[in-house]
Amino acid sequence: MTNVESEIAQGLTKSKILIVDDQQLNISLLEKILSSYYNTTAVSSGEQAIKHCETDTPDLILLDIAMEGINGIETCKRLKSNSDLKDVPVIFITSYVEHEDICWQVGGVDFISKPINAKTVFNRVKVHLTLKLQRDKLLEMVFLDSLTQVYNRRYFDSHLIQTQLSAIREGSDYALIFIDIDHFKQFNDTYGHVVGDKALQNVANCIKDTLKRPCDFVSRYGGEEFAVILPFTDLSGAVLVAQKIVQNVVALNITHEHSAFDILTVSAGVATLRGLSGQDEIIKSADEKLYISKQTGRNKLTF
Repeated sequence: MTNVESEIAQGLTKSKILIVDDQQLNISLLEKILSSYYNTTAVSSGEQAIKHCETDTPDLILLDIAMEGINGIETCKRLKSNSDLKDVPVIFITSYVEHEDICWQVGGVDFISKPINAKTVFNRVKVHLTLKLQRDKLLEMVFLDSLTQVYNRRYFDSHLIQTQLSAIREGSDYALIFIDIDHFKQFNDTYGHVVGDKALQNVANCIKDTLKRPCDFVSRYGGEEFAVILPFTDLSGAVLVAQKIVQNVVALNITHEHSAFDILTVSAGVATLRGLSGQDEIIKSADEKLYISKQTGRNKLTF
């Protein structure tokens, strides 16, 4: 078994499945089939499913069609209209065979008829989870920075556009933080590129560990610069996160003899969408704030 195959096999056992059905008997049956192999959660309405997915994205959804409130078809439409949820595979489970065509049309990946057959459910769930994990792994290989294991610039560009569209749709704010390692060229020249690479990895991990929400995002923007995107975040919230990042990098206590602080530090610039017209302006604003931080002493943030 290759490393990738091994990672996919391990990922299967950690997969999260959301069961959406307004009949407790159906929920109990599906949990009996799947809960020994996967992490299952159940809700009883489409509204609850959407709310759950917004805070805890599942790896696969088993969705009944005939439910009170919004039905399974409408639930799937709303999930697929959300850029953060559109790639979650949805398997419809229903006794209404005549609905099969529309299930495909709204973005379902499979259709299982009632009465439920345990082997059919188990095998199809395993197939679609495996396909999703393979896809995720491929995207990871394309969009992760190989050194720091955070997202790369290519994915940042795409993710910022999606965050912008989501903010417009929801009428919400979001924040962008640019972070640059202070005097990193001198650090590399003094300690060598092997030590420099390790420092980049440590800073990247520090930023990741500082971010607490699943929707928060960090990428290597270029060289020794990182970018953080914080959806649904105003300026005060973004400043708190940026402050913690600056402080946590100091706490790494990485020696840097060419720094005024004798340790490796970072500077940060913070901007939010509020009052700006789009992603180009928020990038420009965050970059200008970062420049001010670097020109006025470093190891600080500007907003």
